[in-house]
Amino acid sequence: MEKQTPGGRPYKVIGTRPIRHDGEDKVTGRAQSGADISFRDQLYGKVLRSPHPHARIVSIDASKALAMPGVEAVITGAELPQPHDRMFLSGEGGVENFRYVNDRVLASGKALFEGHPIAAVAAKDIWTAEEAVKAIEVTYEVLPAVTDVLKAMQPDAPLLHEEITTETLGEKKKESTNVCRHTQHKRGDVDQGFSAADVVIEREFTTSTVHQGYIEPHNATALYRSDGQITIWTSTQAPFWVRRDVAELLELPLSTIKVVPLEIGGGFGGKIAVYLEPLAVLLSKKTGKPVKLVMNRQEVFLATGPASSTATRIKIGVKKDGTITAAAAHLVYEAGAFPSNWAVMGSMCVLAPYKMETLLIDAFDVLTNTPKVMAYRAPSSPQAIFGVESVLDEIALELGMDPLELRMKNAVEEGDRRADGPKFPRIGLKETIQAAMDSEHYKSPAPSGPNQSRAVAVGFWFNAGLQSSATVGINMDGTASVVTGSVDIGGSRASMAMMAAEALGLKAEEVRPSVADTDAIGHTDVTGGSRTTFATGMAVYEACQDVLGQLKKRVATLWELPEEEIEFDGSAFQHADNGKDPMTVKELGAKLTATGGPVMGHSSVAPTGVGASFGVHIADVEVDPETGKVTVLRYTVVQDVGQAIHPSYVEGQMQGGAVQGIGWALNEEYVRNDEGKMMNPSFLDYRVPTMLDVPSIETILVEVPNPGHPYGVRGVGETPIVPPLGTLHNAIARAVGVRMRSLPMSPPKLSAALQAKGLEAIAAPTP
Repeated sequence: MEKQTPGGRPYKVIGTRPIRHDGEDKVTGRAQSGADISFRDQLYGKVLRSPHPHARIVSIDASKALAMPGVEAVITGAELPQPHDRMFLSGEGGVENFRYVNDRVLASGKALFEGHPIAAVAAKDIWTAEEAVKAIEVTYEVLPAVTDVLKAMQPDAPLLHEEITTETLGEKKKESTNVCRHTQHKRGDVDQGFSAADVVIEREFTTSTVHQGYIEPHNATALYRSDGQITIWTSTQAPFWVRRDVAELLELPLSTIKVVPLEIGGGFGGKIAVYLEPLAVLLSKKTGKPVKLVMNRQEVFLATGPASSTATRIKIGVKKDGTITAAAAHLVYEAGAFPSNWAVMGSMCVLAPYKMETLLIDAFDVLTNTPKVMAYRAPSSPQAIFGVESVLDEIALELGMDPLELRMKNAVEEGDRRADGPKFPRIGLKETIQAAMDSEHYKSPAPSGPNQSRAVAVGFWFNAGLQSSATVGINMDGTASVVTGSVDIGGSRASMAMMAAEALGLKAEEVRPSVADTDAIGHTDVTGGSRTTFATGMAVYEACQDVLGQLKKRVATLWELPEEEIEFDGSAFQHADNGKDPMTVKELGAKLTATGGPVMGHSSVAPTGVGASFGVHIADVEVDPETGKVTVLRYTVVQDVGQAIHPSYVEGQMQGGAVQGIGWALNEEYVRNDEGKMMNPSFLDYRVPTMLDVPSIETILVEVPNPGHPYGVRGVGETPIVPPLGTLHNAIARAVGVRMRSLPMSPPKLSAALQAKGLEAIAAPTP
């Protein structure tokens, strides 16, 4: 069936695969990234970081550093506005307490994680800055550290913040604790629901801390001018949030700060919070010169926000026909050194794909002596859904039921309510499951060699809306320009240009997209949450409607006809009875000066019609029982993408998310010693997948248009990281009879599990 616009005409641009507008600059290296910024008189910054996961800062002596030739400034936490209780909306994941965001940027009284910033210097070159950092003398009182979430919950665990008590069900408890937040969702009588089940399975799972793994390290260059105006150049997913956070943390007027977003070498949620930006501003203010800071790889691992480690318990009851009667989820999330909200998000996702009348979810954010956790592609959903999908696979085996049939029987659809309350609008989970069942991969014979098997899992992400702005201008040659505030990570320049071209009746190459700084466009929220093509795309669409309204007046003037009698059919303006030839936007360009001058359309939106996204993954694996190495033989990603604006980039998002999920499942983890120090802070020892570790990933696009967007868009970038954890766990279990409920399922761990189970597990691989 031919795809059609809301007006009922076939799409001309959307769904095609034009060359990416910024592709040449990216592949040739001409695109300017954060580390490329350079000024004649710039200084270089370096940060002194705590070597201890938990220590009281007794004293800091920077005199030797300041005496070094070429060192121009040293700052410590004392030079930040002093910590106090004030809530503000930050880029760290919601409403945050000024005290904790401030303390994360530069420690005030205690170092709370290895890598915690203690001081920063500015010097004439990076080598001098590095030597100056070594010359700063810090006296520490080392304290006991806790890096395991379950140990951190114990009453006798070392406390990170004595003033923190548990916030639970809208109230605060009196006792000091590391459990900063407890969230609960409950529906029906859970005990009764489990009593009605014929099969009940309860299992415990753990996942390790993992990093987003972006190639480009964090960076920031700032210039504090003599008139108080500040410019920050940085690689960030959220330039407007950087501006807001720096203004809040340094207690500066928002209007004095301009943030220039540069090309970003990967982020995946990890480049939203501020780390170096406030330090660069303070050092520039102190020296009167631009100051540039760039992290090295070790700093990225130690001092930026990874994804939570978790400890979860999942219990599901079903009838003999597979109908879920009840489910319970107990979720414990690593928050890191400061309060976070990631367990809250996990509670929103954990049971979302399945309908049930009876459920109980308890979720806990727990403080640990580790970096504060930040977003990582569908933040909190992979860890939560991992356990659910694993238990469902066991249930399918117990019932002798096809695992996709079990999921289809319980799949949510339009009108069903999520555990946390909202009802689903039009969604495509059932269509996605059916597409997986009908796929060539699933219909082909499952691998039947020794230690081989096939398995599936489902994933979910709710997607975000938030705020976006856009400007669309018509050039004098009839082409168009599109300006937005959304940093381009996954091809959003192309998708914005394509949606504008569709709306204006132009070709994709006749639209020039660009990303503006915070002074040049209206407020635009983060590139993240799978919101960019949805929300910023809607702003572009509305700005195009503004343009078309203005152009209609120009045509009315040219044709000397009432404006209301002129229509735009998606290709050209026309009038039914005047005998005039239709006039395209391209043709009107040359007539703008004569009919009133330039035409610019503007729009700012805060859309609410967000469409949730679901995916199904299929994996064939082979396990080497001697080494524990898992080879992924074949992998297919099936996902409801709403309406694919540029299918190539949608496929790329699906493949990229799957690869990251495969790494999370099989190899990636923060390895810490007994003192809580990270032992593998480099890509040499932190094992991300390479091209040798994954097969060519097949993709199937299911298009169930989101009614909340004029072009049916629903975000696609985050859902694909969710299913791989469960998919590979299930495939390994079916291949060798061992369920690895602790991630990653790395070769040493899997080999040890196989040896513990004995060789008979290999001969009889039924879990």
